[in-house]
Amino acid sequence: MITSPFLLTPLLLLGSNILMTFAWYGHLKQPSWPIWLAVLISWGIAFFEYCLAVPANRIGYGAFTAQQLKIMQEVITLAVFAAFSVMWLGEPLRWNFAAAALCLLGAVVFIFLPVD
Repeated sequence: MITSPFLLTPLLLLGSNILMTFAWYGHLKQPSWPIWLAVLISWGIAFFEYCLAVPANRIGYGAFTAQQLKIMQEVITLAVFAAFSVMWLGEPLRWNFAAAALCLLGAVVFIFLPVD
């Protein structure tokens, strides 16, 4: 069993991001669904996303600062969404997505720099 917050936290965040991406954007391939159905299904998926995200942040807090957890979440979100948009929605990645990823990489560098 994985008990290290340095490994468990990003793994739980990865799982939660996969679920949340499907909750928010998965229904876009089903434009014939009534909006109430898309909302209901998305809400159901989001429940399970929270079941991963909340423990990820509780386990990770202390090993990471809240700011580091948030930046980690954003980097994972961008990576998951890049894969999702290509594989599920069939959209190409463009130069501006790569530029945004580089900017976020800069945020990672700055947030994880030692301040003492």
